[in-house]
Amino acid sequence: PGVNGQGIGIAIVDSGIATHSALKDSALKNKVVANISFVTGDPSTDDAYGHGTHVAGIIAGQAGPSVTNLYDGGIAPGAQLVNVRVLGADGRGFTSDVIAGIDWVIENRALYKIRVMNLSLGHPIGESCVTDPLCEAVARAVGAGIVVVASAGNDGRSENGQRILGGITSPGNSPFAITVGALNTWGTSDRSDDTVTDYSSRGPTKFDLADKPDLAAP
Repeated sequence: PGVNGQGIGIAIVDSGIATHSALKDSALKNKVVANISFVTGDPSTDDAYGHGTHVAGIIAGQAGPSVTNLYDGGIAPGAQLVNVRVLGADGRGFTSDVIAGIDWVIENRALYKIRVMNLSLGHPIGESCVTDPLCEAVARAVGAGIVVVASAGNDGRSENGQRILGGITSPGNSPFAITVGALNTWGTSDRSDDTVTDYSSRGPTKFDLADKPDLAAP
């Protein structure tokens, strides 16, 4: 409980972060300390899709009845958030915009004390991680001292319900990223019955055959 992210900046490279009471601290000070958009043709930093705000709440949200009594707050409620919008109102975006956002985070890491970058996004793998431009951007970030967390993807099953192997998305295939999948707890606190959620992407990674994801959580 004493490890709450105090003094740590976390860049959320996503669909933006909307204004929300859960994203203020106990003194009602905004936890989002910087906002920038790299969405082509859309300078707004607001979240018209909802995904980035959801991610921000998981990471550093403040619990309270204004949200829901079922929400106990984020994992690191003492952290400061940096809103880097790269996805549009439909949740989609250009890879080039994402890369521009990652490079901005690298350039501004000292200014906002950014130690972690979250990339809950991805596209199908089309080449080895060695030459994938998105994976190269992740490698640059890690080389600059930033911990990069990426989603495994939501390609764990086909439209007819069959399990898919090798569905990890880029940049979750990067060896420099901590790639996270989703668990189904089956409504219990016991870990022994946990399984990877059907929709969550599984490895091995395409082309490189790497073991991914690195971890999974509810």
